[in-house]
Amino acid sequence: MKIGLAIFTTLLLSFLIPLSLTSSTAQESTNQLSAADLQLKTDELRELVYFFAETDEAIVPVLINGELDTLHLMDGLEVWQLELDRSGQLFSLKSPGVLSSLQIYHLSKNRDGEVRIRKIPLWLSLVPPILAIFLALVYKEVITSLFAGIFSGAFIASGMYFDSFVFSLFSTLDTYILGALNDPYHLSIILLSLLIGSMVALISNNGGMQGVIDKIIPYAKTRRSTKLTGYLMGIVLFFDDYANTLVVGSSMRKLFDRFKISREKLAYIVDSTAAPIAAVALITTWIGAELSYIQSGIINIDIELGQSVYGIFLESLKYSFYPFLTLFFVFMIIWTRRDFGPMLTAEKKALHGNSEDAKDGDSLAREDEDLTPLPGIPHRWYNGALPILTLIFVAFWGMVYTGFQAFFSEAVQSGVAQGVFTIQEAWLLTQIELGTDAGALQRAGLIIGYADPYAALLWASGSAVLVALILTFSQNLMTVFQGMKSFGNGMKSMLPAVTILVLAWALALITRDLSTATYLAGLMEGSLNPYFLPPLIFILAAFTAFSTGSSWSTMAILYPIAIPSTYAVCLAAGIDDAQTVEILLNVISIVLAASVLGDHCSPLSDTTILSSLASGCDHIAHVQTQLPYALTVGIYSLLAAFFSTFLGGGWFISIIILIVGLVLFWFFIKKIGDTSGSEH
Repeated sequence: MKIGLAIFTTLLLSFLIPLSLTSSTAQESTNQLSAADLQLKTDELRELVYFFAETDEAIVPVLINGELDTLHLMDGLEVWQLELDRSGQLFSLKSPGVLSSLQIYHLSKNRDGEVRIRKIPLWLSLVPPILAIFLALVYKEVITSLFAGIFSGAFIASGMYFDSFVFSLFSTLDTYILGALNDPYHLSIILLSLLIGSMVALISNNGGMQGVIDKIIPYAKTRRSTKLTGYLMGIVLFFDDYANTLVVGSSMRKLFDRFKISREKLAYIVDSTAAPIAAVALITTWIGAELSYIQSGIINIDIELGQSVYGIFLESLKYSFYPFLTLFFVFMIIWTRRDFGPMLTAEKKALHGNSEDAKDGDSLAREDEDLTPLPGIPHRWYNGALPILTLIFVAFWGMVYTGFQAFFSEAVQSGVAQGVFTIQEAWLLTQIELGTDAGALQRAGLIIGYADPYAALLWASGSAVLVALILTFSQNLMTVFQGMKSFGNGMKSMLPAVTILVLAWALALITRDLSTATYLAGLMEGSLNPYFLPPLIFILAAFTAFSTGSSWSTMAILYPIAIPSTYAVCLAAGIDDAQTVEILLNVISIVLAASVLGDHCSPLSDTTILSSLASGCDHIAHVQTQLPYALTVGIYSLLAAFFSTFLGGGWFISIIILIVGLVLFWFFIKKIGDTSGSEH
């Protein structure tokens, strides 16, 4: 019934949108597009540039779906070499450096062969993610909700004509869902998830996981110490959020069940330690992306922020309130044994053995998944520990190796180095790159920044499965048939979550085509007070990450915009260089921190989905229980973003604000939190 209502809501919206736009777009659909409205869209930088024709006749190159073509303009618009059909093409137009000038047009042909032009209102770019989030939260069914969001976006991108309804369905499948799969990084994550599922099933069925639990039980004597064990594992696995999420969630699941701790609490601990620690730790898989994004923003400003991009990142950490406060907040929740909101309800149900509500049809934990040891086999801890340690060791080694290899390869291409690759030679080159004053930690951070985490994690998960199979068969714990059945069941258990991941990525493609993030960034333009820029950018980054479900894409979009915009506003306001630097460092940290906040709150986020997947928790239940905790920290972090630089900035001010936040959180949890979901 709920699924039917979700589909009906989507279909109704699809028909109401064009009806509501008839008055505003009917004239535009018959108007001709002038030369001033056209642009060249570069494939690598995705920068939209206006082409202004000096005469009424011009030939303008355009890039459409990755292929270069030309438009012949004469007294308006004529399609010369561009072949349009009834499904049409979407054009995003923007004046260089002016985000608020964004315009979106859809060009197509009608049955008579005439060119149709429709201007797409920018607010419609928010419809797909908001619709998907709304349906998911109301109907508590993720897959249909995501598909509805994708379909609505495809309908908008198809011009919103009645005859484009069928084309929208086709493009949902062959353009967006297939496009999400046609990405090597996405395929790596899918294969990684499937292999992790197989490893978990193998070490569970061969008694290894039970053996690990038997070893941990003497230390995890209570519900609190069990939660602290999961929390510390999340801190230790700081180098990658995906590995952190999958390893901690899958390995701690049975132990949490044993102590009647809700899957929602496990998912919260997993999710709220993975990205925050990976975002601010000195050597992680995030470093390379963060540094490149920061570099793209500071390249066009005329002020010194630090000796290197890595140094700028380190200096900006003093303003990264949300990641640090989140890590402390999780610890406080565990230590005080207090919860509030939906998490308190989930903990009460789990404590009293009534947690079946989290295992309905939407749950990422399949009820038919059997993770119990086969009868009659010994529970040996090393059969579970060795595959997990293999996963961690090979992942770290793989990132180090791919980092050295990629760094050396770039040095060879640039002419800095030559010869055969060796780790020793690559390590020496880091000193040339960073200078003689660079320390070992900074040089190691540079190498990790070049790493390929997807390849490293694939190697790690494949190696872990191989070790699990060798241990299982060498000790005759399972027959080959039983082992392969366990291997397949592990993969099968991950398919619901993999489906959600693919649909979330497809929705991200929709938001990219509709320029959702650029539209949101354009709303920020016009702010004149430099001290209000950090909180404004915080809100923008959080909402963008929430809408798109991706902290990385949010950083990639906002860093090149936020940093130079902040510098220009500070320059126009006459702020001195020292304070300008502090505001810029604040903005650099805020884009990162707020992206993580939006990622935590979004049901579309891949890391949020993976946290639900690894913990065996219902996805919507995870989002609902984590949301009040994330917003509590987020609201204070928003205020801290403003007051930190308003009060002068610097490490001393930031540490004081951090300490004040910790004290307030402690009293808030003591006042609002309830211990009825925990034993006394």
